[in-house]
Amino acid sequence: MGTVHLPASGKASPIELTVLMPCLNEAQTLSTCIAKAKAFLAHAGISGEVLVADNGSTDGSQELAASCGARVIDVPVRGYGAALIAGIDAAVGRYVIMGDADDSYDFRTLAPFVAELRQGSQLVMGNRFRGGILPSAMPPLHRYLGNPVLSFMGRLFFKSKIGDFHCGLRGFEREAIRQLELCCEGMEFASEMIVKASLSGLRVAEVPTVLSPDGRDRPPHLRTWRDGWRHFRFLLLFTPRWLFLYPGVVLTLLSLTQLLLAHCHPVNLGRWPVGIHTQLFAAAGMVVGYQTMLFAMGAVLARHCARLNTPHPRERWALRAAGGGWLSIGGALATLAGLAMCASLTWQWGRTGFGALDPETAMRQIIPGVALLLMGTQSLLAAIFFAALRSAFDLRRGARPAHGIEPELPGT
Repeated sequence: MGTVHLPASGKASPIELTVLMPCLNEAQTLSTCIAKAKAFLAHAGISGEVLVADNGSTDGSQELAASCGARVIDVPVRGYGAALIAGIDAAVGRYVIMGDADDSYDFRTLAPFVAELRQGSQLVMGNRFRGGILPSAMPPLHRYLGNPVLSFMGRLFFKSKIGDFHCGLRGFEREAIRQLELCCEGMEFASEMIVKASLSGLRVAEVPTVLSPDGRDRPPHLRTWRDGWRHFRFLLLFTPRWLFLYPGVVLTLLSLTQLLLAHCHPVNLGRWPVGIHTQLFAAAGMVVGYQTMLFAMGAVLARHCARLNTPHPRERWALRAAGGGWLSIGGALATLAGLAMCASLTWQWGRTGFGALDPETAMRQIIPGVALLLMGTQSLLAAIFFAALRSAFDLRRGARPAHGIEPELPGT
C-alpha cells in the first residue's frame, strides 16, 4: 500500500475526470504539466483532479506536485505500468486521462478526449501521426520503424483500427479499464491496455494529438531496443496461433507428407526427391513443427494462468490438451512406438552379428523411429512443464503484493 499526499482543499465534490501522470524524477516539467491540466479543468468547467503516481522520485517531485495542488500517491513497485495501475486504482474520477509528465503532451488540449468519452467511448487513444510530431519530438527509429511496425502488428493480429498503439496520451472510462485486470508493470503496459480492450470489445476511438519535444535535460526512461522487444514479445504472446500454431501445423503436415512419401518410396513420382536424405530432413521438420505447436500451447497456458485475458475460442483446445492427460498418453505411445522401431532394427542387426547394414534399408526404418521417439519425449516433458507452470502461477498469485491503492477523495 502506498502513501497518499493530499493537497489542502475544502469539501469533496463528485469528480468526473482524473488527469493521471506517472512520475519518476520529473521535477523540471511536472509543475508545468500540472498547471496546464488544472487550467484545462478550470476552463472547461469540469470537476476533476490531477493525480501524480510517483514511482520513487529522488528529486523532490512528490513535494513539488503536492505544492502545485495535485494529489500524490507513492507507488513502491517500479515500472511505468506499475505506476499507472496504481494510479488508475487510486483515481476517483469516472474518466481518467493519462499522460507523461515530461511536457511532451499539452494537457490544455484534452477537450476531444472528454468529448469522445462523454459520447460513450470507453477508450480514447491519441494519434501523434495524425496530430503532428514536432521536430526532435520522436527519434527517427521510433517514428519510421518501431511505432509503425508494432502498430501494424496490433491492427493485424487484434483487428484494431488504432493507428498509434503507443501514444502515451489516452483517456478511458475507469471502471471499464479496471475490469480488464491490467497487470504488466513495464512499458508493455501501453500495448496490454489496447490489446485487452480490443479483445474485450470495448468502444475505442482515436483523436489527433500533437507530440512536442519533452522539457527534460536527461535521456527519457524509454529504452529503444529493450522496451521495443518487450512490446513485440507481448504482442506475440497474445497471438500464439499466428506465431506458433499455424506455422507449426503447416510445417508438421508438409514434413509428415514428405516423410511418408520417402518411406514408401513410390517409383511413379519421377524426379521428386524421396530418398533417405529427404526423409531425414522431413523428420527434422516434423519434430520442429510439433515443437512449435507445443510452444503455442505453452503460450496460451501462460497467458491464461497469468490472467492476461480469456483465451480465444480457437485456443481453448490448447488449455484442454495442456491440462488433461492426452499429452502424456500420446507422448507415451509415441515414445514406445519409436523405441519399438529402433529396437526392431537393433534386433535385426544383432541377428547378423552386428555386421554391416544396408544404409538405405536401415535409415528408412530408423529415421521415423527416432522422430517418434523425439516427439513422444517432447510431449512427456511438455506435460511436466505445463503442470509446473500452472503451479508456479498459482503460488505467485498467492504471494504477489497488490499494486492497487484504494481511492481517497481529496479533503477526506
